[in-house]
Amino acid sequence: MAVTATPPTATRPPTTASRTGAAAVAAGLVLLVAVLAVVDITQGTAAVGPAEVFKALTGQADPSDASVVIASRLPRMTAGILVGVILGVAGAVLQAVSRNVLAAPDTLAVNAGSYLALGLVGATGVSLPLLASSGVAFTGGLLAAAVVLALSGLGTGTVRLVLAGTALALGLTSMTESLLLLFPEQTEGLYQWNQGSISQNGFDGVLQMLPVALIGLVGLLLTARRVDALALGDDAARGLGVPVRATRVTVVVLATLLSAAAVTLAGPIGFVGLCAPALVRPLSRRFRGLVRIRTILPVAGVVGAGLVLGSDVLLRALVPSDTAVAVPTGVVTSLIGAVFLVVMALRLRDTSGAEAPDRLRIPSRAAFLVTLAALVAVVVGVTIAGALLGDSKLLLGDVVNWAQGRAGQTVSFVLDTRMPRVLAALCAGAALALAGTLVQAVTRNPLAEPGVLGVSGGAALGAVLLVTTVPVAGTWSVAGAAFAGAAVTSVIVFGLAARGGYQQNRLVLVGIGMAAGTTALVSLLIVLTDPFNATKALTWLSGSTYGRTMPDVLPVTLVLVLGLVVAVARRTELDLISLDADTPRLLGLRLSPARLGFLVVSVLLSATAVASAGTIGFVGLVAPHAARALVGRRHVRVVPVAVLLGAALVCTADLLGRTVIAPAQLGAGLMTAVIGTPYFLYLLVRSRR
Repeated sequence: MAVTATPPTATRPPTTASRTGAAAVAAGLVLLVAVLAVVDITQGTAAVGPAEVFKALTGQADPSDASVVIASRLPRMTAGILVGVILGVAGAVLQAVSRNVLAAPDTLAVNAGSYLALGLVGATGVSLPLLASSGVAFTGGLLAAAVVLALSGLGTGTVRLVLAGTALALGLTSMTESLLLLFPEQTEGLYQWNQGSISQNGFDGVLQMLPVALIGLVGLLLTARRVDALALGDDAARGLGVPVRATRVTVVVLATLLSAAAVTLAGPIGFVGLCAPALVRPLSRRFRGLVRIRTILPVAGVVGAGLVLGSDVLLRALVPSDTAVAVPTGVVTSLIGAVFLVVMALRLRDTSGAEAPDRLRIPSRAAFLVTLAALVAVVVGVTIAGALLGDSKLLLGDVVNWAQGRAGQTVSFVLDTRMPRVLAALCAGAALALAGTLVQAVTRNPLAEPGVLGVSGGAALGAVLLVTTVPVAGTWSVAGAAFAGAAVTSVIVFGLAARGGYQQNRLVLVGIGMAAGTTALVSLLIVLTDPFNATKALTWLSGSTYGRTMPDVLPVTLVLVLGLVVAVARRTELDLISLDADTPRLLGLRLSPARLGFLVVSVLLSATAVASAGTIGFVGLVAPHAARALVGRRHVRVVPVAVLLGAALVCTADLLGRTVIAPAQLGAGLMTAVIGTPYFLYLLVRSRR
């Protein structure tokens, strides 16, 4: 088939030699995977070394050693190969059919869709066999992928696809975690499954998923010629008689089927579908034998198997065996994938260009004042509701008496524990909204916010590191650790994205890569720590205000006041910086020091908010957008409105989370993710050109 033929050039190597080189590369990769497989089955908690493994494979070992090898290590190694192969193939074909180098089961939210579908079934208390579970996971993953592709569009920019997938995955995961909290007995074990592990008890799982994987692999190989034709463009493919839409739908369905099989067998193994094709791509440019998708898919599968097995081997080589068994392989692959995402973001050509200014109306002064007054009323209302409602309902007179020190013992106890939570939610929401406003102005990027850029993740990593290593750490220590983590992350993200002037694609993709990396490191810390500290860290990370005291609220309050003073005093500079790069210079404004100053304030705000109320996403994105839509672009108006919106949003989420299902509670972070995800996706749809 000539659809992928490259015009002959003087420097092109002979085809035969090129094919030989491709075959040699493929053979080398297979040999590497074989070596990793051999090493993998010699690693584990039991004292079964290479000699015992050899005896077990030749039928000469003790029954106990043979049992370890046959029932545990061989199934684990086989599952690693199978999962790696099908994820590598799925990622390669998704990238080919979408012409997007960042398309993968992770970025299409397939794993999150499968996770929610299984969570919904688990919440009903119905126990399904493995194949039926695979069908449920396939349905959920396919629906999630369809939503992401519909929002981002096939063949369009990479940042839109990653943002849509990340936002949908965050929202779906928050819904699933809510189910875990609401139905803990029915969904027991689902959280551990979501961490992604190739450990198996026997070959039953592998044997049941193998036919599903074969159906998907064979189906994709049968469509390989059509996928090659799509690489020429839709019009050229139609000219060759290829049904473009049917081919894409078929390929996405088959790739989702493969991903669902992998997820069912081992849970989400992150970023293998992204990294494996990225490693094969340079080989395709060098060897003509690896140009066509029919040859790329097997090689990507082998590379995927190498990534999964290599991660498992590396983990067990670096971590003591009794600890390594508790660390999911998916954590290691996520760390590798995060580095890949950052590297690919730096290599991608950013073609987004300057963002066209929003076409916003300019409301009158009276309209602004009415909006401000209405928001103040809303914040006062949710604050009063937060004080009165909860597992114990109070009256307004009780609050007045408590404020005057005349309340009874019961009321005093309730309000002493409740009011710090309300204040923490108010201050954290306001701080995150102000941080998002500053970041969006400085970067002139409407999609930038502390959570998406990994700043909140860095703060969470710093705080969890302290919480898990120093259990008696105080409030100011946690805030300091959070600031250190946020500062380091910010320096890395903004430093890497500085080339090209913080352009949208590079900045957001680097930030998402850092967020994925910090999330994996936090998971690793939680797994490696003792159960008490892990529970403390998990509760804190869910964005909950549970257990907060007045001293916990003090750091974020002070930084919020500082941030408001800076933002109001420098509001004119914010307006100029957010316009373009030339206007501030023409007016004599030193752009770099001004940007740095605002970024430092935004990092302080994000870090203290995370230290006060855990990781809460989307507030820094939603509040500034909504504020600009309500009162225009001038920061003298945007700042107070955004701060009030952020405070009202988080306080409302916290109130709903601790009252709707009382005495059980949901973290404010989970609620804001459920609320913020639809708005974030709406912004993506609205920004389509």
